[in-house]
Amino acid sequence: MMSDLVQVGSAAPPPTELIFGEWYPALRADELRKGKTKTAMLLGIPLLMGRRNDGKIFAMRDLCPHRGIPLSAGWFDGETVQCKYHGWRFEPCSGQCAEIPSLTGHDVLDATKIFANSFPCEERDGYAWVYIPEPGTGRVGDALPPVPETPKFSERYRSAHLVADLPCNVDHGIIGLMDPAHGPFVHQAWWWRSRASIHEKTKHFEPIPQGFRMSAHAPSGNSAPYKLLGVYGEPITTTIDFVLPNRRYETIRCGAKWFSSLTTVTPVTASTCRIDVYAAWNVFYRVPFVTSIATFFGARFVRQDQETMVQQAQGLRFNPALMLIDDADKPAKWYFALKQARLKGTGEHPLAGPVTLHWRS
Repeated sequence: MMSDLVQVGSAAPPPTELIFGEWYPALRADELRKGKTKTAMLLGIPLLMGRRNDGKIFAMRDLCPHRGIPLSAGWFDGETVQCKYHGWRFEPCSGQCAEIPSLTGHDVLDATKIFANSFPCEERDGYAWVYIPEPGTGRVGDALPPVPETPKFSERYRSAHLVADLPCNVDHGIIGLMDPAHGPFVHQAWWWRSRASIHEKTKHFEPIPQGFRMSAHAPSGNSAPYKLLGVYGEPITTTIDFVLPNRRYETIRCGAKWFSSLTTVTPVTASTCRIDVYAAWNVFYRVPFVTSIATFFGARFVRQDQETMVQQAQGLRFNPALMLIDDADKPAKWYFALKQARLKGTGEHPLAGPVTLHWRS
């Protein structure tokens, strides 16, 4: 019925609002080598990133505070970043100015009181995570939320990562990520599922801080990857969490065997985003080439999503009015409600308690 639909678009939608005050993955940490720099973009902010000689990674706004020229046009010697325009030098982790070559003995300006914008930057799961504060908050202190990390349940495990650029805003990327009904149509493959595999599902959800959880349940019996775990003869359970601003955690347990993943949809600009998937597991740990095999099939899976969203972006150029239905689109409704509560600072949660949803997929 029309009362079950929610409008999420209009003829002239406003730019997508972005959530600041959070950690976002900027790029793979192995791209940052000692004495070298790379550029990146997060939330429309141009970044200069690199690794000092002592191994510490950094992220600076790619703009000199003097005249605005990109710092990436200059030089990095492993210790300081030097601007190409007037030679100003900055310690990259703090952003503190170390030298202004034009100053003379007659000047009273203390160069060390000048700072270029720098951002907290940490390595987790092979990614360089950058904390982007709220605009206008000034220098960031030490009281930051923990850096996101994929759950792991044993010391020995294998891992892999995937990345795909999406030509849509972060909202479309995220509701596409949590959409439970597209699988049989977008991900048709002999090793996954087909349209003929559609059947009714019942899932239980519960609220968690800044998000919601699909409670522990037996995974779908029509998915070949899950069937492989059956060789261990243990019950299989799956738990899926979505946490603001952009994180989907999935954990699959089968006795001592486990698989977990963290998928993020990161806003690059207000109109583009990027999906990153990091997975870790101890399933078939001793099987040769298991990482290469998992990466191959995972890449195909993500590429199918990417191709579909590229096609969707062609339609979104015309700013159509869109709709969300119950129950399959209820998680998307929760996401929009959580995001608005976060942006408005109300703290309201759309789930008052456990909820059961039904859909066919």
